[in-house]
Amino acid sequence: MYTAQLHNYTILNHYLPFLSANNIEDRSDESEDEVANTSNQRFVQDTTRLVENDINYITRQASGIAYSSDQQNVSIIPVIQRRSLKPDSFTTNEKCRLRNSLLPNKPCIVKNYNSKVFCGLYSKDGKFFITATQDKRLQMYHTCGDRIDLYKEIQACDVGWSILDIAFSPDGRHIAYSSWSESLYQVSLHGCRNWALEKLQLSPIDRRFCVFSIVFSYDGREIFGGANNGYIYIYDRECNRQILRFSGHSKDVNTVAIADNISQIFYSGSDDGLCKVWDRRLISETNSRPVGVLVGHNNGITHIDSRGDGRYLISNSKDQSIKLWDIRKCSSHRAEEIARQFVNRQHWDYRWQRMPEIMREPQVLDGDTSVMTYYGHCVRKTLIRCRFSPNITTGQKYISTGDSRGRLIIYDLLTGKIVLNIRGHRGCVRDVSWHPYNHNIYTSSWDGKIVKWSDRDETNINMNNQEDEEVMVNNVPQLRRSERIAEQRRAC
Repeated sequence: MYTAQLHNYTILNHYLPFLSANNIEDRSDESEDEVANTSNQRFVQDTTRLVENDINYITRQASGIAYSSDQQNVSIIPVIQRRSLKPDSFTTNEKCRLRNSLLPNKPCIVKNYNSKVFCGLYSKDGKFFITATQDKRLQMYHTCGDRIDLYKEIQACDVGWSILDIAFSPDGRHIAYSSWSESLYQVSLHGCRNWALEKLQLSPIDRRFCVFSIVFSYDGREIFGGANNGYIYIYDRECNRQILRFSGHSKDVNTVAIADNISQIFYSGSDDGLCKVWDRRLISETNSRPVGVLVGHNNGITHIDSRGDGRYLISNSKDQSIKLWDIRKCSSHRAEEIARQFVNRQHWDYRWQRMPEIMREPQVLDGDTSVMTYYGHCVRKTLIRCRFSPNITTGQKYISTGDSRGRLIIYDLLTGKIVLNIRGHRGCVRDVSWHPYNHNIYTSSWDGKIVKWSDRDETNINMNNQEDEEVMVNNVPQLRRSERIAEQRRAC
């Protein structure tokens, strides 16, 4: 399906941004530089390129929007009435559309740590949720309905500054984490309850070394890691050794992601502003050429998320935007060189410096092949993540992102508009994670809190349903014993 070189071409600049009055909100508690940033970057985008792309039709079909004239969220009442006349008449697409009418917007604090939370991630089946905090702890929780119960706490070792990334193996039997260390570590989640850390030794040549991002290969045999020296490392779990180290970017590799569950395509993003597409079968120590380069960001990439279909991905960037990409439409070598030069001229450190004036207006690069660009969130202080919404519950109609102002922000993939912008934290929201099957989101923040977002107010429900004898423990609803046993039996 993929060849050694993807078709490269240059597309004319396609943005026509202008200020939107639909997203004005009270920002009296934000700092001056953040107000300037967000007010200058609330734009309505020209969707011409997205409308002409296959993803427009694919997303409309999956999310229950059959025709371009039928874009409003469906009313629930007539759908339920129709179902009463014809039982089992709900299609998968119609279910997605109903859920999309009720986006998770009700916060409930489920955990409160004494340390910054750097990562929060659901397992592929949604049965577990794992967090990583700056105090070198990994907390694994079992999720069941509205409950979240501590399953295991692991004291990480060999951690400098903080755990930077965590990943589940495809079969859900292992987790791995990375840090400022010359090694990765993995843990088996099955068997012995006293889980032991297994050291995966890398061979860096740099004294100050870290792996910012890790991901398991589609078959779980290998682990890919993006490092601060511009190299990508591949560790073979069966051979129990590093088998490949190659130069991927000219600057820090902040993120790596797998394209899908069947191919050997993976992506990487760097502080050089480039997203690269790689074919694992074509990489060697002497040949580290990507099969495609995606140009459009004018600052470093903080995170990449794959749509899981081997064609589309999104990237979050320090240029305060998210871009949607189609890997069949890569950029030319000339465009790549222009982007490198533009990024190299910038000396803004997003971790603590104020945003320069040049960053407050979108800079459209020649050769930008992105399908769509999304503005309105703030990327500062750390490598903030972004995610596609799940296919099962939403048809992947939305893009969610963390925000340095403590907000959960959700974009409509098809329009570029912000459909949800809510403050739920006092600190930077670094990670967001959608449940793959249930309609909820967890946000992980530097204020030490894990917040669950759902489409109903769990606190009010529990306070009003006194006949069910529900109580709150750490803002998590606890059912009475008979209902808890019944819930556990259903889960089994």
